[in-house]
Amino acid sequence: MEKTTQPKFRTVDMAYIALFAVMIAVCSWISIPATVPFTLQTFGIFLAVGVLGGKRGTLAVLVYLLLGMVGLPVFAGFSGGMGCLLGSTGGYIVGFLFSALVMWAMERLLGKKPWVLALSMVLGLIVCYAFGTIWFMQVYAKTTGAIGLWTALGWCVFPYILPDLVKIVLAMVLCKRLAAAIRLR
Repeated sequence: MEKTTQPKFRTVDMAYIALFAVMIAVCSWISIPATVPFTLQTFGIFLAVGVLGGKRGTLAVLVYLLLGMVGLPVFAGFSGGMGCLLGSTGGYIVGFLFSALVMWAMERLLGKKPWVLALSMVLGLIVCYAFGTIWFMQVYAKTTGAIGLWTALGWCVFPYILPDLVKIVLAMVLCKRLAAAIRLR
């Protein structure tokens, strides 16, 4: 009798990964008008990893990035392509993957308790901010001229802190409800 092994990813896992990659894209298209427009991309990242877990959620973020890299208009403003990733704000988009990896690592180390998820979202956001700001400063310096750290933070981070914290709170509420409804193994 042959011994069968359980596949690493079931069809339902792949379907949820694809569904959440699309959900991140839809969140990126939702823009709240302001002096500096706000999108819901980070909310989508938090929700994907929070509901699907570290491994599946990180794969959903990776699929989202790959879709954008090949030119599909999944990024903010219905944009896509390598030009978006190589531009001055592309580091924040790439930083989403690092956010997901931080969340996955914390899940592996500390479990799936609500306080761990909340802390991992905050730390993931900080990692995204750090990676994106360094990237922004490098690209901006090459195209326009050198810029100071405080100026870059004032343009790219400080206006987003409060809205991103609100997104974390909303994601925490939805993660609990959606995870109970989906019941992934």
